[in-house]
Amino acid sequence: MDVELIVVDDREQAAARASALLVEAARDGLDIALAGGSTPRRAYELAADGMGDWRRASLWWGDERCVPPEDPRSNFRLAREGLLDRLAEQPAQIHRIRGELPATEAAEAYERELDGMRLGLVLLGLGLDGHTASLFPGSPALDEQERRVIAGPPGLEPMVDRVTMTISALNDAAAIVFLAVGGDKAAAAARAFGAAPAAATPASLVRSRLGTTTAILDRDAAALL
Repeated sequence: MDVELIVVDDREQAAARASALLVEAARDGLDIALAGGSTPRRAYELAADGMGDWRRASLWWGDERCVPPEDPRSNFRLAREGLLDRLAEQPAQIHRIRGELPATEAAEAYERELDGMRLGLVLLGLGLDGHTASLFPGSPALDEQERRVIAGPPGLEPMVDRVTMTISALNDAAAIVFLAVGGDKAAAAARAFGAAPAAATPASLVRSRLGTTTAILDRDAAALL
């Protein structure tokens, strides 16, 4: 349940370390869950540059905003622009959360699709409030024990409904990798990776049960650890 901390000098080095893990997982033909938000975009670009043939891998998403896939707020669109559009060979399967559907319907569909699947690698971000995926402080999703995917309200901008994998689903992954950069993430990183697990910091509850959990931080994000 411990977290391996990897602290590098700057954002570019952090993105490079995350991209190397993505490329390794893709080369091994794993099922990979991608993160949303702005932080992982550079990691996706570097991963595409590092290996253009992702035919052995399958892609999933840890969470999605309930918007169409072409919407600028879409986590799928972020990954498409940063990674998929740059690949010479596409992944074997792309399991997109259908954000254009009502949140409950999209969550139920993804739950069925994820049934029986153990993810090989999950890439996650870290919010200023300590959230990860769309698991926000105070969210009912934090108490969910049975379902692997759940619909939930927005926890911050953009204020649209969300679909997210639950803590149980994320913790089943063989490898969990957090990526956080910038001094504004330092307090959240200290709570998530340097303090006791607490519902007030959902990222502190996400740890691979049987595999590895890694946090890649630049020096600014790691300043309080």
